Amino acid sequence: MVTAIKASNLGARATATLLAGTILSGVVAPAEAQTAAKPAAAPAAQAQATPAPVAPAVVRTIKSLRVEGSQRIEPETVLSYTRLRVGDSYTNETIDQAIKDLLASELLADVAIEGVEDGNLVLRIRENPVINRVVFEGNKRLKQDKIDKEIKLRPRQIFTRTAVRADIARIIELYRRQGRFAARVEPKMVSLDQNRVDVIFEIHEGAKSKVRQINIIGNEVFGDKKLRAQMATKVASLSHFLSSNTSYDQDRLAYDQQKLRQFYLTEGYADFRVISAVAELTPDKKDFIITYVVEEGPRYKFGPVTVNSAIRDFDDKKLAAALPIKEGQWYNAKAVEDTVEQLSETAGLFGYAFADVRPDFQRNKDALTMSMNFHIGEANRTYIERVDITGNRQTQDKVIRREMRVAEGDAFNTFLVKRSQDRINSLGYFQDKFEIERKEGSAPDRIVLAANVEEKPNGELTLSAGFSSLERFILQASIRQRNFRGMGQTASISADYSSYSKSVELGFTEPYLFDSNIALGATIFRRDYNSFNFGLNNTRNTTYKQVSTGFQLVAGLPLTEYWTLSARYYLAKDDVTLDQSTFYTDGKCDPFLAGRYYCEAVGNRLTSLVGLSLIYDSLNSRLRPTRGQRVSMGVDVAGLGGDVRYVRGRIDGAKYWGLGSGFVFSLTGEGGAIKSLDGSEVRITDRFYLGEPQFRGFDIRGVGPRVQRYQYTGDPALGTQALITTRDQVVDDALGGKAYYLTKAELELPLGSGAAELGLRPSVYVQMGSLFSIRRPQTNNYFPAYIDPKTGLPGVNADGSPSVTPRPLNDTAGNPLYTVTTGALQGSYTTCTIGYAAAAGQPCVGTSINTRALNQSGLFYEQYRGSTASPRISVGFGVNWNSPFGPLRIDVAKALVSQPGDDKKLVTFNVGTQF
Repeated sequence: MVTAIKASNLGARATATLLAGTILSGVVAPAEAQTAAKPAAAPAAQAQATPAPVAPAVVRTIKSLRVEGSQRIEPETVLSYTRLRVGDSYTNETIDQAIKDLLASELLADVAIEGVEDGNLVLRIRENPVINRVVFEGNKRLKQDKIDKEIKLRPRQIFTRTAVRADIARIIELYRRQGRFAARVEPKMVSLDQNRVDVIFEIHEGAKSKVRQINIIGNEVFGDKKLRAQMATKVASLSHFLSSNTSYDQDRLAYDQQKLRQFYLTEGYADFRVISAVAELTPDKKDFIITYVVEEGPRYKFGPVTVNSAIRDFDDKKLAAALPIKEGQWYNAKAVEDTVEQLSETAGLFGYAFADVRPDFQRNKDALTMSMNFHIGEANRTYIERVDITGNRQTQDKVIRREMRVAEGDAFNTFLVKRSQDRINSLGYFQDKFEIERKEGSAPDRIVLAANVEEKPNGELTLSAGFSSLERFILQASIRQRNFRGMGQTASISADYSSYSKSVELGFTEPYLFDSNIALGATIFRRDYNSFNFGLNNTRNTTYKQVSTGFQLVAGLPLTEYWTLSARYYLAKDDVTLDQSTFYTDGKCDPFLAGRYYCEAVGNRLTSLVGLSLIYDSLNSRLRPTRGQRVSMGVDVAGLGGDVRYVRGRIDGAKYWGLGSGFVFSLTGEGGAIKSLDGSEVRITDRFYLGEPQFRGFDIRGVGPRVQRYQYTGDPALGTQALITTRDQVVDDALGGKAYYLTKAELELPLGSGAAELGLRPSVYVQMGSLFSIRRPQTNNYFPAYIDPKTGLPGVNADGSPSVTPRPLNDTAGNPLYTVTTGALQGSYTTCTIGYAAAAGQPCVGTSINTRALNQSGLFYEQYRGSTASPRISVGFGVNWNSPFGPLRIDVAKALVSQPGDDKKLVTFNVGTQF
């Protein structure tokens, strides 16, 4: 019987009856519905003496059938679930079976049959209620939509105990998949009017069941720590707090057994086996303890290694000599797999796409050797029947086909197929790790290449704000389509704003102009850049403003599969200005105030530049390469019209090695030089600069030639004068250089799956570089030396700096100026030692005794530093993180070798957010 407490709304849930006790485990006893009397039991003694005779079943005839209590279900439907029919005979067993059949229909909550004695049967029924709604309470880790997909109960369906039990099992299984083995589900039912119920699942999720301990029994050669490192499952600890593999997973347990076997097989233990793997849940259901029992067995070496080829083009002895495994080496199953793949690839280079390479193992347990014979079965030379491209809903077929290096009818070649795969991956339009599938064709010598692509979103609409250690507050907005119209074109518009730069840029690139193998791109831009130096108290002082407006055209022509020739034309108008109130004297740029070279850069200039680059590129991916190399050599010549004359050359290169297990090692290098063609010094705006962000460990423009201005403190007459060398009290003007070089060696480190899911990509690196080669500027040693009255020689301070005094002022004609000390003109400058002249050349009048006028600016001393090709070296650690609030890059780099004047920096970061 189902007991329900009636309630008109969910406010009565406190009085709801637990289904687990009254519904799920309750069993209706059919015998209770029977009204037929049972014969009395015989006395025990008599039963032991002689068995009681079995009474014959009483057979009666059904005179009438009636159903009472039906509301939604038609009486005929109820009777259809039984074998009772008017006129048929029946017994007690027939009545019992009818009750069982009706309850098995799951339409009824209770059944009773009356009138058994006289044949006028009345079926009294109580229908199962209708579900009004299904409610979940306490589910925080699993959203309701995920549970709804798994359960079967739905509103307006018939409520049954079987369905409730099944849904509870499904919900618990969902939580177990998340590693929550302590999860409990308590069902409740709230009765409503009109025979309706609300079904409530009260969920107690519990904590995630972690792996507390991993025990390994039977290992003698390798320690527990070494073996646990091979497993995907990790013990819950602080070192694995980012990993999702600390929870128990039955599938992962089987995977770890395979990983252990793979590890031992690569170390030569060919007989290794896992005897048992048991996971025990602690009584509190919070943790698992996993125990492996293993048998290591002896260690084997490779015996003779031979090749037996049924393909006539191959020389067995030469193939065997070129194999990576040799007799006497420790047996390694991974090396065997790599050898099979190498032989298959070799066969593919000669056009045998379906070459069957089978390793034959011959184990010698006495000598502990494993002899290998690689048998290459007979195969036909294979030709490409067709290339199928599927999955491209937006991208046109020709965009993919033009990257293919094989076509229908060509002889199959594994190298060209792999190259086609790399080129399609480099487009960046499709899923990561795209592979070209090989299928058998219509004949044994035919093969079908299937490129089943999965397109990624290639349109980017970005509005971002962030903070950079370089440019402080940053605002960026951009629209970019990398596969415009599905034709592989790139169209973009972007605008950037920060405290020190503003820019607007429009760009368009056609990679295959008129379907020919020529790329053409154009960019129109306007850039407003404020250069700055580090002034007193580490403030950033704007030194000059540069506004550039222009365009650039770039064309690329592939010469071979890997070599490309690129040409460009650049035309821009540069307007360089300085703050006249700060850096000008008498309407002219004052080098004393503005610094070296800045006055020379002021003005409007038109730059007309042509350039050529020769590029070699064999990277497997231009987005995130793991192998291959890229070298670019370029030269630019400015002077095809315009106001600027120089030649500039640059070279850069990179090489990547995939070391396995997620490690990627790379070497990169770049260098350049610029030379004026008209004999003048290269402008400061056209030179190279080096520092953050490309050279970690140094501040922005922190490497290379610079003039540093140090303020004086103290009195030379008292012997207390000294330079203020505190970093935030030094004015630092970076002058750039005409030559530079920079190299970097970097190792990208793999992380666990949990960290990888967060988008973390750490790396360690070492960098070396330098910036140099400009004409030594004339430093503003503006103040005269202090003459020691005792020796009559220029004074030298205790820190080695020259002692100086304020500089006397002269007028524009070089005449000494004096300061009027008394009267109405007190404080004014005059050329008179006594009195004051009304105008230049006029006689001096008055009796005031004037004092020599001195420069009132603070005393300072300038040094030219950093112009050396000697290397600077830094080492560091960096992390790229695709965080939920935008890309983040953090670097901690230490400058190990620096030169005097370099500005070093330990930590740099860049973070933004999208909204």
